Amino acid sequence: ANVRKAGVTVCSGGIIGMGETPQDRYGLLQQLAAQNPHPESVPINQLVRVEGTPLENEKPLDVFDFVRMIATARILMPASYVRLSAGRMELTDEAQALCFLAGANSIFMGEKLLTTPNPESDRDRNLLDKLGMKLFSDAKYQTVN
Repeated sequence: ANVRKAGVTVCSGGIIGMGETPQDRYGLLQQLAAQNPHPESVPINQLVRVEGTPLENEKPLDVFDFVRMIATARILMPASYVRLSAGRMELTDEAQALCFLAGANSIFMGEKLLTTPNPESDRDRNLLDKLGMKLFSDAKYQTVN
């Protein structure tokens, strides 16, 4: 509450594909949805397996589990920006399209997201064009509508 009183928007989400159970994933979303108001931004990250880290051999996340997470976030937090975040390099255009159809309405664009690469901006723009979506930008967010 104090963060919002100070004029700071809340961006809170999680990384999935780290060996958690489906119940763990939904528990994360339930905790976020219990905030009043909901976070303005809910990034859903797919684990990026990085060589030399403890999770480098983690089993890849099934794309439908990722899409289900996006859909559940949208249902629980209808006014939030549900962001496709880290791990998009491993998602096909078709998988990302499913995520948008399931309720994602925002992506992080740019060369990197924290320490991992992001798709090229041209690839993102081409995908959004194919889907009939337009980029929208304001001082706080760059989102897709």
